[in-house]
Amino acid sequence: MASVDELLDALIKDCKKPEDIVGENGLLKQLTKRVLERAMQVEMTDHLGYEKHSPDGNNSGNSRNGTYKKTVKGEFGSLEVTVPRDRNGSFDPLILPKGQSRFTGFDDKIISMYAR
Repeated sequence: MASVDELLDALIKDCKKPEDIVGENGLLKQLTKRVLERAMQVEMTDHLGYEKHSPDGNNSGNSRNGTYKKTVKGEFGSLEVTVPRDRNGSFDPLILPKGQSRFTGFDDKIISMYAR
């Protein structure tokens, strides 16, 4: 497996100017979006108790039920993320709770999720 430094080098090798990293559609914003969406998918798996497409979910009483778009604002500007939902409507992501439109303290939220 590649080290974190090797992954970062691969990500920024094509960045020629600062806007490519921190601009409106820069690498940092793209990474934030992907990390948020992936974290919510992992939270959904934990909430349901089985992996996506697992036969354990058949007739379980609750299952994945698509996604919805949510716009959040933070230090990086506005960002549209895809939030998973479940059939019972009981899934409330910890990293980006329902009703929250401002996203602050990204590092603190990631650390607190791993602490649990």
